[in-house]
Amino acid sequence: MTRSEDAPVWRTTRHAIDLGRVRVMGIVNATPDSFSDGGRALQASLQHCETLLAQGADILDIGGESTRPGSQPVPEDEEWARVAPVLRHALTLGAPVSIDTCKAGVMQRALDLGVDIVNDIAALRAPGAVEAVASHPSCGLCLMHMSGEPRTMQLAPRHDDVVAEVAAHLAGRVAELGRRGVARERIVLDPGIGFGKRVEDNFALISGQRALLALGLPVLAGWSRKSSLGAVTGRPVGERLAASVAAALAAAHCGARVVRVHDVAETVDALQVWSAAGLLP
Repeated sequence: MTRSEDAPVWRTTRHAIDLGRVRVMGIVNATPDSFSDGGRALQASLQHCETLLAQGADILDIGGESTRPGSQPVPEDEEWARVAPVLRHALTLGAPVSIDTCKAGVMQRALDLGVDIVNDIAALRAPGAVEAVASHPSCGLCLMHMSGEPRTMQLAPRHDDVVAEVAAHLAGRVAELGRRGVARERIVLDPGIGFGKRVEDNFALISGQRALLALGLPVLAGWSRKSSLGAVTGRPVGERLAASVAAALAAAHCGARVVRVHDVAETVDALQVWSAAGLLP
């Protein structure tokens, strides 16, 4: 497929990622308490990177701290010890590599290694985070909306107009980065499904996703195995494959250019079918 001249490109450290088609970001959890797969021993994590790429992942997203509701933060050095060997291996595999962290120190270390993207649930609000990415002026960024923090965000979430609130928050973060000299072509936006939001809020962010696209930046959607899918299907986390793929397709149909998933092969197949049917923008 030939890319259209106006298709967005996500500029990152080593790669200009063509978003003329929906890209699949595969999740690699280097955590002992991941909400969905329980973490992996180091060798299994290294192999998992290779497996996801073989299944069709376009980007590897590697994280060392669980952000599931109620999770506790881990010390920076411990988080770095978890992710560093996985990042080093992933960087040899040829695909864009993302570090999933909200700690400025971990960002800085990862970017110094050559990592392509910083994926931050806090949208670079931690002290030193903006400075870390500004010191690497070619890295890609994913800015996510989160209400509160993982430890408490689901205790009593409330939004009067979640789409408008998420859009306004992300627009503010983009404006702040612009004032710090960060080019817009480095940025994608994540509405933060499940991060301080009710079930109805999360689904409103699919149906209202085009309001986020009006900000003029690509959208990344992370629905994989989320509790809202369990709320509507009654399925436990280990049985949400069909729901996760359906949510990824819905988000892509509504304009998301990147989907962040655990189940790469199934998502890639589904996207190929929808693309062949002309159902993706």
